Amino acid sequence: MSKGRIISQAIFRIVFVSLTFAIVGLNVKAADFVVDKAVSTVKWEAKKVTGKHNGTISIASGLLNTGASGITGGTLVIDMKSIVDVDLTDAGYNAKLIGHLKSDDFFGADKFPESSLVVKNVSLVSGNEYKFLGDLTIKGVTNPIGFTAKVSLKGDKLNAEGTMTINRAKYGVKYGSSSFFENLGDKVIYDDFTLEFNLTAVKK
Repeated sequence: MSKGRIISQAIFRIVFVSLTFAIVGLNVKAADFVVDKAVSTVKWEAKKVTGKHNGTISIASGLLNTGASGITGGTLVIDMKSIVDVDLTDAGYNAKLIGHLKSDDFFGADKFPESSLVVKNVSLVSGNEYKFLGDLTIKGVTNPIGFTAKVSLKGDKLNAEGTMTINRAKYGVKYGSSSFFENLGDKVIYDDFTLEFNLTAVKK
């Protein structure tokens, strides 16, 4: 067999393999899933030296993108004016706490009515657990964030559940933070708070 024929066959194989991958790629159907706000939940918990508070906050909108490997990205928008506390039974104290959390001391909900998460990278950990990397924006400040979540897909419904730990100091939420103030004693409110999410999304 001549050298030229060998080279031609090698080129043919490369072209054939490339075309095959291209065709396979075209057969992979990406899809978008819209987060169902009515059944999805986000629960928050914040701790201080003398105790803790917890409650819920509503989703304004959400979209999850999928491909051959599962979730590939997405965006989640949170309504900062919807924050609710569930542990304080006294209506007066409850309203005072919520008013304070919405004020400029904390999340400045009037000026910054929405916070957002943009997922940029998703990788498999094991089983149905995935590692998510993205950008989180609170009070107009954006920082990278990473967290894990369990993901399941059944028909046209996708579910993702997990917990995010957020350092509020990175977003300029200074009130009661030992990162900004000294000698707070038992008035310290810890910088880290958590958001426990359970999202159900439906295929568009």
